Amino acid sequence: MSSLIEQAAQRLEQLRQAGVELPTDSAPTPAVAPAPARQAASPLVTDARPAPAVSPTGASQPASSDPAAEDVPHHQSKRVELDLVALAAQGFLMPDTPRSQTGDQYRVIKRPLIRNAVGQGAATLNHANLIMVTSALAGEGKSFTSINLALSIAAELDHTVMLVDADVARPSVLRMLGLPSGPGLLDVLEERADMSDVLLRTNIDKLTILPSGTPHQRATELLASDAMRNLLDHMARRYPDRIIIFDSPPLLLTTEARVLATQAGQVVVVIHAEKTPQAAVQQALATIETVPLKMLLLNQASPNAVGGYGYGYGYGYGYGYGYGDEPGQT
Repeated sequence: MSSLIEQAAQRLEQLRQAGVELPTDSAPTPAVAPAPARQAASPLVTDARPAPAVSPTGASQPASSDPAAEDVPHHQSKRVELDLVALAAQGFLMPDTPRSQTGDQYRVIKRPLIRNAVGQGAATLNHANLIMVTSALAGEGKSFTSINLALSIAAELDHTVMLVDADVARPSVLRMLGLPSGPGLLDVLEERADMSDVLLRTNIDKLTILPSGTPHQRATELLASDAMRNLLDHMARRYPDRIIIFDSPPLLLTTEARVLATQAGQVVVVIHAEKTPQAAVQQALATIETVPLKMLLLNQASPNAVGGYGYGYGYGYGYGYGYGDEPGQT
């Protein structure tokens, strides 16, 4: 069967032979019907990332220079607005706030952690950019420390930071930041959600948050699973300039922290000055004795106790931690 074009050409020739005058200008361009709307999702699409841009030399360029976007377009991850004024009033280190003693203290704390994370420390560490913050008992200030450490690192020019609420037994990061609870780490491990669905981008440019997720009775097993090891390995290697802070449960009250410590490159143990028994600290350290790098951070030390320069953050609110009847700050 001849094509439509051939048929049209034959018809024009017949008209010319019949003496019919035809216009001499070119025929009008045929209208193109609009393409059918693309479906929102297709089972054949496995990667929703935007196509990489191509440079004049033909080399592929990343579609986005912002590693906080993970491996997905921005429209798939949720953006949350932190109340910077309210958080600053509670003692958190917000951008554009005046220089303070607390800010200077966190600069001292973060510097060796960053050096280790980028391979400039005294020893070579696996997953050095995964930093776990924990404590021996509840109420020692480890969640406050985790958040402020992440905020301080977010102020760096050459690094981004992800704050992970890995306290799956009693999550507190979202609550302390004034954000509603939602799906997160555990949902990703159970394959009930993708990372892009649960990762929270904030109005602090270099800070993203991964909530703990939906509570699960087998949380310890999930954290010890191959899925968790693969996820942490991907998180550690995907973006070398990213530092990931894990707010972990206390070492002596749950087993999740001990499991997580085996995957982290650095562990920071927060100790409440003049409160935490020395025996508890020693017992907590014994549970993670195989971790190559452990740092102790003395919290709320009085200036007189440490020669006039103490890590007394001075935050004045309290929470019930949920691992028993002992109230205290997380």
